[in-house]
Amino acid sequence: MSEPSESVSHAAEAVADAEQRRAALTYLGEAWDEATVDGLDPDCLVQAAIFLAFQELVAVYGEQPAASFAEGLAARVRAGEYTVYRVQQ
Repeated sequence: MSEPSESVSHAAEAVADAEQRRAALTYLGEAWDEATVDGLDPDCLVQAAIFLAFQELVAVYGEQPAASFAEGLAARVRAGEYTVYRVQQ
């Protein structure tokens, strides 16, 4: 059984990780918005973002783990994990 301090430490790490992911999404969203304002085609941005993300995945984790991650993407997309419902005003 884990010590209470270990549970608190894991919880604090999870919160810190979530905060970093939110901050990263904010930075990337702002860069995306700026690029579209500058006239870049969203389709080109999508392709460049995916390429850059996979390039980094391979650099950090290696080709096989990146490929394994990619294999699971179709199911995650179909499950709606990447669907964002936006309210149109």
